[in-house]
Amino acid sequence: MPKAIIIGAGIAGIASAIRMAIKGHEVDVFEASSKPGGKLAEITMNGFRFDAGPSLFTMPQYVDELFKLAGKDPKNYFDYIKLKEVCRYFYEDGLRLTASSDLDKFAMEIAKKTASTTNEVERYLKKSKTIYEVTHRVFLERSLHKLKSYLHWDTLKSIFRFGQIDAFRTQASANKSFFKDERVAQLFNRYATYNGSDPYQAPATLNVIPHFEYHYGAFLPKNGMYGIIKALIKLAEELGVKFHYNQKVEEILYSDEHKPKIRGIKVNEKIYKSDAVISNLDIWFTYKRLLKNIPPPKKLLNQERSSSALIFYWGMDGNYSDLGLHNIFFTEDYQKEFNAIWKDKTISNDPTVYINISAKHVRGDAPSDSENWFVMINVPANNGQNWDLLIKEAKANIVEKISRILNRNIEKDIICEQILDPRSIESRTGSYQGSLYGNSSNNQFAAFLRHSNFSSKIAGLYFCGGSVHPGGGIPLALLSAKIIDQDFKFNT
Repeated sequence: MPKAIIIGAGIAGIASAIRMAIKGHEVDVFEASSKPGGKLAEITMNGFRFDAGPSLFTMPQYVDELFKLAGKDPKNYFDYIKLKEVCRYFYEDGLRLTASSDLDKFAMEIAKKTASTTNEVERYLKKSKTIYEVTHRVFLERSLHKLKSYLHWDTLKSIFRFGQIDAFRTQASANKSFFKDERVAQLFNRYATYNGSDPYQAPATLNVIPHFEYHYGAFLPKNGMYGIIKALIKLAEELGVKFHYNQKVEEILYSDEHKPKIRGIKVNEKIYKSDAVISNLDIWFTYKRLLKNIPPPKKLLNQERSSSALIFYWGMDGNYSDLGLHNIFFTEDYQKEFNAIWKDKTISNDPTVYINISAKHVRGDAPSDSENWFVMINVPANNGQNWDLLIKEAKANIVEKISRILNRNIEKDIICEQILDPRSIESRTGSYQGSLYGNSSNNQFAAFLRHSNFSSKIAGLYFCGGSVHPGGGIPLALLSAKIIDQDFKFNT
């Protein structure tokens, strides 16, 4: 039986393992950490539970698909609800907007409280849908690095419609043209941060992202985001996948031939043979640490990295009725904030703050009369900044901002705290410089510049996860595993 080895038990690695096992292959997964999940991990302290990383669940069909491929009912493993409310937005001038999953209701809310109209919202989301229709089969669901991908009729149709994806102006300039009210444009500019980019540099093609949220919906697993990992691990183990934790891979082994082939991996000086290797490790570390005597693609690895995050996990005493599951506290000057991140490589003194409170729906995530706050701001990737000082300053600014807007002293309610910054993101998840999404998407050709899902130099070597095609975030990471599945071949 041909054997496949997966390096890393992030969601893309687990999905790849499931797909290989469904095909009847023997599969082993080696994970450096003591638990699976990668960035999609969980934290517990003082009776509080936090999803450590991604907190928004979109495109659940990509998770369901894995169970259906295995002939299983997804609901027997995990279940989720569709959110009636996507997010609550708070502005410095006192404006508050609630983004309902009901598009008519959301558009009416914007028309009632801002200078923008329902027609503007409808026209914008129609454009978002068009970009999705043009791009999803070509850019998201197939390899961009194989000729056969371009021989499909729907690919040719998409190429002819390329002008409709709005690749030649920035997201911010496009959104300014859609909305009279700059606060509504700001709301939609924030979607650039979903893949760690800058709306003032990134192409307006990123306006595809709201389509995922407002057309397909925003969801929450009933057991929290980490419930996705638990369910997929259970499925994988039922299919015979073997997981090896606390096992850090030292080297990817390949034959020394004219056309090298995968031979296995080395862990703690022990060799594990295999006919294929799928690396879920950041592509930068895969080349720099695991592939000996293979020249790394310097141009690709030297590309600008995506932004990172500074996250405070706060156990809060009391309940905050003003807040929902997802909350955004906007900065007054969005461009200044992004200039600080991308040009000055630092943190603005007035950052936009995201607060996720899963206990609003999953009551067991916090003790009674308490809430679990996941408080995040976007920050630059780690380039040697004085993070201890930046964290101290950022916390003071965040506490002051939230307290002022909610008119309530939140600092006295903080019972316990953990902090995740770019340094610890790199050390815990293997993401180079702590960047959350591999390379940034701050130019119109970013989709074509991501590393392919296969090696052109070593037969049987594949790559999945947020640092390679098609990109970061749960849906795209799952699609990277699907793309490998479409073209997978053992080296034998």
